[in-house]
Amino acid sequence: MPLPRRFHCTEVKTIKKITITDVALQAGVSVTTVSLVLSGKGRISATTVERVNRAIEQLGYVRNRQAATLRGGDSGVIGLILRDICEPFYAEMTAGLSEVLEANGKVLFLTQSGREGQGLMRCFDTLLQHGVDGMVLAGGLRSVSGLREKAEEQGVPLVCAARSNGLEGVDVVRPDNMQAAKMATELLIKRGHSQIAYLGGQSDSLTRAERLGGFCATLVQYGLPFRSEWIVECDCQQQAAAQAAEQLLRQYPNISALVCHKASVALGAYFGIVRSGRGIGSEGMDSFYGQQVALIGFGDVPEAALTQPPLTLVSSSAREVGRSAASRLLQRIQQRDLPPQDVILPPSLIPRGSV
Repeated sequence: MPLPRRFHCTEVKTIKKITITDVALQAGVSVTTVSLVLSGKGRISATTVERVNRAIEQLGYVRNRQAATLRGGDSGVIGLILRDICEPFYAEMTAGLSEVLEANGKVLFLTQSGREGQGLMRCFDTLLQHGVDGMVLAGGLRSVSGLREKAEEQGVPLVCAARSNGLEGVDVVRPDNMQAAKMATELLIKRGHSQIAYLGGQSDSLTRAERLGGFCATLVQYGLPFRSEWIVECDCQQQAAAQAAEQLLRQYPNISALVCHKASVALGAYFGIVRSGRGIGSEGMDSFYGQQVALIGFGDVPEAALTQPPLTLVSSSAREVGRSAASRLLQRIQQRDLPPQDVILPPSLIPRGSV
């Protein structure tokens, strides 16, 4: 005997939750604009605010209580955009940044834009949607056109950390790349080297351009030759650097020293030198080309102390870059009308056995 209809399984109708994206589509604006209207931040026209509120009412969107608390502009969250957290310099810089922010009751919200910075605007909009109090842009993010204007419009302070090309009118905290290259090149020259090559980095890197500027200026200062074929681009991965160093030394065996764009390039070059049949260091300079290649790079990683001989490096403290960037952003949040600063941190030599 069939069961009465009322005992059959109930047909459940799923009710779709209305999201901020739905509101944006209904109002014909961006998700970021809706987020700003909800949080009360930024400079949004009265017409746009009315359109967003009308869409909220029409769709029955439930306002996020957390977003409502952001109207005072104090979410306690700071956004960070960098390309790749796996890069040792930026990992260390992030640690310094977080250290200062946490001591001041702030939490760091980390985003990665990708190795080429292709996801920069996506990261930027995501951080805005989470109501951050300010943002730190780290590293060589290339597509930054209009970013400062958008940040100002939406009331979010910016600080650039470890960027060679700080945005106009935005605080910058960065290493002195040109001075670091001068220091490295001069050390090699004073150790008796006159045939010096530069290895690593890409031609569109402004950090590389600054370091090359210091490298070339020092060669000229000491009356040494500059040869464009000894300025070699390569990926900063160790395998690519090893191949590039080996090829360069086989083609130009009179090269006696390499200045490397990063510590990772220097580590790769170490193996490339060994593969080419040469040794590492400055000993034996009076023999045929010395059969030795001096090696120096920029930055520092723990592995640099494990090679034989250990690698000499010139480094600016990544952690100090992070600390300084955090301190400046906290000042900027409290005083929006402060004039922009360009804070340049000096490099220091880490002497080991490869020079």
